[in-house]
Amino acid sequence: MRIVIAGCGEVGSHLAKLLSREDQDITVIDEDRSKLAVLDANYNLLTVQGRPTSFNDLRRAGVEGCDLFIAVTPFETRNVVACAIAKSLGASKTVARVDNYEFKDPANHEFFASIGTDDVIYPEYLAALEIITALNHNWARHWFELHDGQLILVGIKLRSEAPLVGKQLKELGRTTHDFHVAAIKRHNETIIPGGNDHLELDDIVYFMTTYEHVDALVPLCGKTKRQIKDVIIMGANRIAIQLCRMGREQFRFKIIDPDKDLCLRISERCPDALVINADPRDIDTLREAGIDDTDAFVAISEASESNILTCLTAKEFGVIKTVAEVENLQFVSQAEGLNIGTVINKKLLASARIFQMMLDRDTSSSKCLAMADAEVAEIVAREGSKITRAAVKDLRLSRDMTIAGLIRGGKGHLVSGNTVIQPGDHVVVFTLGGAIHKTERLFR
Repeated sequence: MRIVIAGCGEVGSHLAKLLSREDQDITVIDEDRSKLAVLDANYNLLTVQGRPTSFNDLRRAGVEGCDLFIAVTPFETRNVVACAIAKSLGASKTVARVDNYEFKDPANHEFFASIGTDDVIYPEYLAALEIITALNHNWARHWFELHDGQLILVGIKLRSEAPLVGKQLKELGRTTHDFHVAAIKRHNETIIPGGNDHLELDDIVYFMTTYEHVDALVPLCGKTKRQIKDVIIMGANRIAIQLCRMGREQFRFKIIDPDKDLCLRISERCPDALVINADPRDIDTLREAGIDDTDAFVAISEASESNILTCLTAKEFGVIKTVAEVENLQFVSQAEGLNIGTVINKKLLASARIFQMMLDRDTSSSKCLAMADAEVAEIVAREGSKITRAAVKDLRLSRDMTIAGLIRGGKGHLVSGNTVIQPGDHVVVFTLGGAIHKTERLFR
């Protein structure tokens, strides 16, 4: 595919890196030459210095006839205008990053389509969705549903009381179980495990399972399912507004922020929430807000360090579930290794959603990318492809990938070494970052 990305900020740069690994034809346009130089030096793509709202500059970037145009500059108006121009020049599909929930409203889709914007990405909305999922599945670090929930990939941190701690993976294969260990995150490194690997204390283990068996993982990992009702939110911002809108019938929210004006504005937008004008980093403030009786603490302020530290404090008070927004992509892996529950990053979520849109144009595969260094792919096995020629154990697959499950006849199945993949199967593959293009060759 030929893809043009307008904007070389963290979202655009991260997306460009992901796509360049996939052997796609990528061009990035931005006014800042220094940012483009970093991509030029390290990745297989083209860069163009220019304005995303210039007809001439977009022509130089090759927008005419491109398969996908993505506008992810920090300015939503500029993104929408850039999409309109790109569409007029012949771009097949356009996507704009926005900061206004009204733009996401399905009732307004026809309007945006009429002016050349086929789809919009609202990162705060995606972050709120991720937080709601984390609150509903509070015993897990990560929760991904694949193929309409037929298969579930769940990441869980192993505690000392977990029966799985110390177990060798090939031992698990000899017993009856309804899950597949797809990957292990240990000391900030993601591992594709083999049969001789052991599960260790504090590992974040990614299990592939089916919906009817996912609850069996809870006691095996030393976890307990609990209901979340009372939630404290640190940060009176757009994510908080979306959270209150989505979860007002399910949760009781308290929002704490030191900015009085923000508190006044959010109290109007979130009438069902209790808004407290105070510094949530202060322990006395947390006690007065009822941290001792709170089920979940969500830290989504602009300061990643404060979010991490207050989540650690909330854990000390016995809060069941904590969620921290960490905006710096470089710190996401390190933050996941701490005892702060779920870590979210708006830029990573936005990139993942755009990446999914790109793959929706190719019915052979679809992905869920919400981790910084790993990829989950759902790939259709073709007639005569290498992946169908023998049982999985005899295929000599690369060590940086594992086949975790498959969809056959619309139903999810786990994969063992004796499984023979058939043409037409939708196969779920877990790979380390940058390895997916090598994996896809097995399915052609």
